[in-house]
Amino acid sequence: MNDMKKITINLPGGVTETLPSGVSVQQAIASLDESLIKSAVAARVDGKLVDINHGLAADASVEPILITSKEGLEILRHSISHIMAQAVKDLFPSVKVTIGPSIEDGFYYDFDYEGTFTTEDLVKIEKRMAEIVAEDKPFMCRMLPMEEAISFFEEQGENYKVELLRDLPEDVSEVSLYSQGNFVDLCRGPHIPSTGLARAFKLLSVAGAYWRGDERNTQLQRIYGTGFPTKEELDHHLMVIEEAKKRDHRKLGRELDLFQVNDEVGPGLIIFHPKGALLRSIIEDWERKEHLKRGYGIVMGPQILKGDLWKKSGHFDHYRENMYYTDVDEQLYGIKPMNCLSHMLIYKSKIRSYRDLPIRYFELGTVHRHEKTGVLHGLMRVRQFTQDDAHILCTPDQLNDEIKAIVGFVDDAMNIFGFEYEVELSTRPDKSIGSDEEWDLATTALKKVLDDTGLEHEINEGDGAFYGPKIDFKLKDALGRKWQCATIQCDFTLPDRFDLSYVGPDGEKHRPVMLHRVILGAIERFMGVLIEHYAGAFPLWLSPVQALIVTVTDRHIPYGEKVLRELIEAGVRAEGDFRNEKLGYKIREGQLQKIPYMLVIGDREVESRTLAPRQRDGKTLDPLSVDSFILLVSEKSRNYQ
Repeated sequence: MNDMKKITINLPGGVTETLPSGVSVQQAIASLDESLIKSAVAARVDGKLVDINHGLAADASVEPILITSKEGLEILRHSISHIMAQAVKDLFPSVKVTIGPSIEDGFYYDFDYEGTFTTEDLVKIEKRMAEIVAEDKPFMCRMLPMEEAISFFEEQGENYKVELLRDLPEDVSEVSLYSQGNFVDLCRGPHIPSTGLARAFKLLSVAGAYWRGDERNTQLQRIYGTGFPTKEELDHHLMVIEEAKKRDHRKLGRELDLFQVNDEVGPGLIIFHPKGALLRSIIEDWERKEHLKRGYGIVMGPQILKGDLWKKSGHFDHYRENMYYTDVDEQLYGIKPMNCLSHMLIYKSKIRSYRDLPIRYFELGTVHRHEKTGVLHGLMRVRQFTQDDAHILCTPDQLNDEIKAIVGFVDDAMNIFGFEYEVELSTRPDKSIGSDEEWDLATTALKKVLDDTGLEHEINEGDGAFYGPKIDFKLKDALGRKWQCATIQCDFTLPDRFDLSYVGPDGEKHRPVMLHRVILGAIERFMGVLIEHYAGAFPLWLSPVQALIVTVTDRHIPYGEKVLRELIEAGVRAEGDFRNEKLGYKIREGQLQKIPYMLVIGDREVESRTLAPRQRDGKTLDPLSVDSFILLVSEKSRNYQ
């Protein structure tokens, strides 16, 4: 035993252990803290994700991944998706399995099944999953040569797995297969140690999905589910899901008469009704005012630009699958998915001096992107949308101040609209343009501002734009859900491709840096988030209808009509309900429309020439004159209340 080879294991906190070669990750972690055995589901060994039972043959740095961490939760959920696939195969042997990843709020698995999964089927699948969990079978990994793996899945009749294997790069010589009990799946891993750790899960719904997201392929059935380390966390999440259903912007969009998505028009294309268009205009007017205050020039570019421009920018090579194209006079044109090209051409329209910089161009630019039908979702994911897009061209010395100013703008906007937010720094993706030096400069510039301003942030490796790294701001709504909205992208590459320059103090030409940024992001998406955040009960300043005048009887209508005219002339967004209906009925309807104020007019109000404001929460205010009510609305709106 003394002759056994020893290896050095570096653990978190600067702890170093000398252990026998071949020791498992789990044993190495236990030497640090035995309590970690129960909560660690996997580990990083020299930066690589591995299973907890992975053997250590040489010196290594080991970092446990706890089930309570974001990564640990993803591993748990992915493992539950395997348990679900096993249960489905046990109950429906003719089913063919495809893929089953973890996603932000849970997991899914896609199945090729001739029948249709029902709600009753989900109950049966859940019951079988509970039995598999009770069996506490270990997740076992084995490596197989490529051809053996292909033969194995061919014998099983799992043609989707065979297709996945055949599509792997030629230099992949072996793959990993995971099993729990008699179920075997193709998977990179890692997985939780055993099925018994999956104690809290719930299957949620069934939806259609095309194989590999391509509508030309076989339509599959996707079972969605979620899972958590504890039942308490699961119960809380299910409560949030129920609340989210009540707040669904598609449902509220219909009930509040804001917008529609119509199959006759086409998927992902929004028709805004008067109240929805007014809400959008309020947001856009706020945007214009705030940008002008901050020294932006408002610009507008065309919807289509020649294909040669998109080739020059790199979009044709790196973003082509997301774009729409058309031919004009036998020449290719691209329908713009972004606004940056026109802005660069405006900059390039005359010679620029360093004294002119920074130059800030702002456009509420409508763009089109080809999104697959399966991912379209109300206002949240559409094919035509408008961005509050801006491009700042500045000297390298001005870069820090400009990024800081954008960060401050985002913070102001989130406070005004009532959101908390988190920050991520996304770095260079595999598919990108530009030199390493340019990417390093851009990434360093963004990180320095985050450090200087003390903004806590996570690093999102490889998720930058193809032309530059970016800071992403993820706002949190009333239910704690995160939504991507604001972003700042630092770009040294496109100014070079379009030969943008300015004359420096030395009289020579220099290359400007370009910042791409949005504050709210896509206006449609932001509206969807707003609807769900406020459950349609918008703050007064955003409400399409701020006040509803409600008359008790027909004899009160003349005064009601006079008040309505005065409110509208003063800029209050008001409507009147002068129908011959009971007062309680009209008030209830106003509450269902989530109107901030209902102004009841009866004999007393007509006689005293006042209003009786009733808030949507049912609280009644003291009588007010029309002028006093106008002042109240004006002050609250000015303070974004």
